[in-house]
Amino acid sequence: MCGITGWVSYERDLRGEGATLDAMTETMACRGPDDRGTFTDRPAALGHRRLAIIDLPGGRQPMTVETPNGTVALVYSGEVYNFTGLRRELKARGHRFTTDSDTEVVLHAYLAWGDALAERLNGMYALAVWDGRDDTLVMIRDRMGIKPLYYYPTPDGVLFGSEPKAILANPLARHRVRLDGLRELFAMVKTPGHAVWDGMHEVEPGTVVTVGRYGLRRRVYWRLETRPHTDDRAASVAAVRSLLEDVVRRQLVADVPRCTLLSGGLDSSAMTALAARQLAEHGEKVRSFAVDFVGQTDHFVADELRRTPDTPFVHDVAHACGTDHQDIVLDADALADLDVRAAVIRARDLPVGFGDLDSSLLLLFRAIREHSTVALSGESADEVFGGYLQFFDEEARAAETFPWLVSPARRSGEEQDVLRPELTEALDLEAYVADGYRTAVSGIVRLDGESDFEYRMRRICHLHLTRFVRILLDRKDRASMSVGLEVRVPFCDHRLVEYVYNTPWSLKSFDGREKSLLREATRDLIPKSVYDRAKSPYPSTQDPRYAVALQEHAKDLLSRPGHPVFRLVDRERVRQAARRDTPQITQTSRRGLERTLDLALWLDLYSPELSLT
Repeated sequence: MCGITGWVSYERDLRGEGATLDAMTETMACRGPDDRGTFTDRPAALGHRRLAIIDLPGGRQPMTVETPNGTVALVYSGEVYNFTGLRRELKARGHRFTTDSDTEVVLHAYLAWGDALAERLNGMYALAVWDGRDDTLVMIRDRMGIKPLYYYPTPDGVLFGSEPKAILANPLARHRVRLDGLRELFAMVKTPGHAVWDGMHEVEPGTVVTVGRYGLRRRVYWRLETRPHTDDRAASVAAVRSLLEDVVRRQLVADVPRCTLLSGGLDSSAMTALAARQLAEHGEKVRSFAVDFVGQTDHFVADELRRTPDTPFVHDVAHACGTDHQDIVLDADALADLDVRAAVIRARDLPVGFGDLDSSLLLLFRAIREHSTVALSGESADEVFGGYLQFFDEEARAAETFPWLVSPARRSGEEQDVLRPELTEALDLEAYVADGYRTAVSGIVRLDGESDFEYRMRRICHLHLTRFVRILLDRKDRASMSVGLEVRVPFCDHRLVEYVYNTPWSLKSFDGREKSLLREATRDLIPKSVYDRAKSPYPSTQDPRYAVALQEHAKDLLSRPGHPVFRLVDRERVRQAARRDTPQITQTSRRGLERTLDLALWLDLYSPELSLT
């Protein structure tokens, strides 16, 4: 796992731009605390920060190969889990290797197959190859978009980086956000390719972007496709179990300490149990970590989303699987700390967070990093297997919009926006979301004979796998990599995603519950308490002291009436939320305060040029 960046300019000699390349590279130091390297050719400059996971001494980057017609150089972030099989295939073709790293396999795979290597990779990756044989840059991103990669076209080339901050460190990149960027920031829809910053783009998942003297072209090498599913229930359950066992086995490979993220839900429990069983074959124990809050279990109050506290279920799994377990217990002061909030924004480069969910995730990862370098997560199982409430909510099912936007708060009219009314009008998020939804569903293929209901559920599953999951994957990548922790996501293996996506909803929910296939496929591995537990999202603190701390921070901000955040948020609405009595501070009020504080810190840290017209 690493951070990559670079600059291609066909009209200048970048060998004299070392200071700028260094500045771009050092923004990725958090992603790669173990090593750094740069490569410069006349029109190309590549930077790399390394988090050493496999072949610690041998995987240094940028990695190069000299050919008779020019140098080929690679910078690569992520892990390719099938690299040993690819190495065997490449050796049979005459390639010779000097390291045991997956990086060298990826480089030789490019020499063998060009950008068609993308179709052969299994893993999470974002990579860039400078091919000096024809002076082209090839950028490739994994199928599900687990690893981020951004680019910024310039008049004579391109800038690129794992995160926007690497690109923004180059003087050619303008720090500007237009209305369309703010729409993306506030709409919760994740438009493919959109990067919020004006002029910047994401390399879309499953896509190759090639830059040459002729310009830029894109090639989609993978997309989620509709296919008939012919397996019955028993065969489907068996196929899911077989895929899960293979995926977890592949993703446990590392030369550094590993662990699992354990929430006590079905997803993380099944993944932890599989890892525990496989490592036990080699006499090893799994380390597991869970987040908790001071007093949460003893004073838990159920709501529509979270019916039970996590900790009792976490401990059931840790005991049943024999893991070396540790709870990371956080208090309200730590969650509300402005330095933590600022760290979250620096990690994301944008104020697009989830409030205390983001703060606790970052603090959890900081604590885990003291013990492990690699963590396996249950992220994305809800999108793959159909775990969210909106999959079962009739109004969300029927709505002609993104189903996760059909929330109870919106239906009850409780949803409150702290944005200035004139900005809300200019943004017109309703139209933006409607346009995005029409685009998102336009290419979803319906099977011959598929019922209206099954096609409706196919569309909901497709939206979650191609739009919603990318919000959560980006969040997890940024939070983990900001502390140098590699988080792997077994449920995003594209083979598993393809198989389960094409199982009809009647199979995904054959027992009338969420994630029926996953539950049945792992029922022999998990405690009965977890098998019977209803879906519970990532936990949020219920400590009223957190809300009080938010109010105090908001009052400090209100004492600075000239702060630029008040170009965006309505001062009076913020004042009302900051003065509300503690029992009246709802989750909605908290969100308004959190959004205001996030925006204010983002403006302080990045000083973006905002174009509000």
